[in-house]
Amino acid sequence: MVEPTPLTLAANGFTFTGFSVGPPDGRTVLLLHGFPQTSGSWLEVAGQLAARGLRAVAVDQRGYSPAARPTDVAAYAMPELVADTCAFIDALGGPVDLVGHDWGGVVGWQVAARHPERVRTWTAVSTPNQLALNDALAADDDQRERFGYIRVFREPGQAEAALLPDDAKRLRRLYGPTVAPERIDADVAALQQPGALTAALNWYRATPPGQSDDLGLVTVPTTYLWGTEDVAFGRLAAEGSARYVDADYTFVPLDGVGHWVPDQAPDAVAAEILTLIQIT
Repeated sequence: MVEPTPLTLAANGFTFTGFSVGPPDGRTVLLLHGFPQTSGSWLEVAGQLAARGLRAVAVDQRGYSPAARPTDVAAYAMPELVADTCAFIDALGGPVDLVGHDWGGVVGWQVAARHPERVRTWTAVSTPNQLALNDALAADDDQRERFGYIRVFREPGQAEAALLPDDAKRLRRLYGPTVAPERIDADVAALQQPGALTAALNWYRATPPGQSDDLGLVTVPTTYLWGTEDVAFGRLAAEGSARYVDADYTFVPLDGVGHWVPDQAPDAVAAEILTLIQIT
C-alpha cells in the first residue's frame, strides 16, 4: 500500500485537511466522504487507485475540517457545499474524476450536473440522484420510512444529546458491524471535537425542500454503486437514477452490501472507478 501524505487545501475562504496518495502528476481522483465519516473512509480505495498510477485526494469537508467549521447553519446549504467542491477541483488543477459517498454523493451529483466542465467522470457510491430520490419519496412508503432518522438530525441539539453521551455509544451504532473499529474510533474522535458534530449535522439542517428542483441531467460518464442492503436508500431511488443521466451510465448493485460501501467493498469501488476512467 502506498503511504498517504497529509494534505492542506485552501478553498472557498477556508482551509481543509485531508490526504493525497499516488504520484503528484497522476490523473486526479477527488473523493468526497459522507456523515459521520471523514476522509479516512477512503484510505483503502485511494490506496488501490494510487497503485494504478492515479493521484487520489480525499478532503475532510466543511464542518469536518477544524479550520472550515462556520457556526451559522446557513453556511452548510447546498450552494456552499457545491462551491467548496468546485474550489477543491480548481485548487487541484482540475478537472477531476469525482467520487462521492453518502453526503459526498449528494454534493457530487450536484457538481456533476451543474459544473460538468470540472468533472471528467462521476462515480456515486450509495447515494442516488436527488431527483430520483425525490420521485421515490413521493411514491414509496419504504423510502419515507428509511428517512425517518433525518427528522431527529434536523432538530438542533436533539441528535447531539442522543449521539455523544457514553463515548458516543449511539453514534458508533450507526456504523453497524461492517466498518473497522479503528476507523470508527477515528471518526468519533473527530466528531467529539467542540462543535464538530453540530457542524456535521448542519448539513441536514440547512437542506430545504426543493433544493434540487432545478437540477439538470448529468452529462458526464457516470457509474453508480449501490448496496442491496443499504438502510438509507431503497431500490426504487437507486434504479430510478438512470433517468437523470444523459451520458454513458453503469448501475452496479452490490448484493449483500450495506450503506458503508467504501469500507465493506473497497475492491469493488476501486475497480469500478478504474473501469470508468479507462473508457474515457
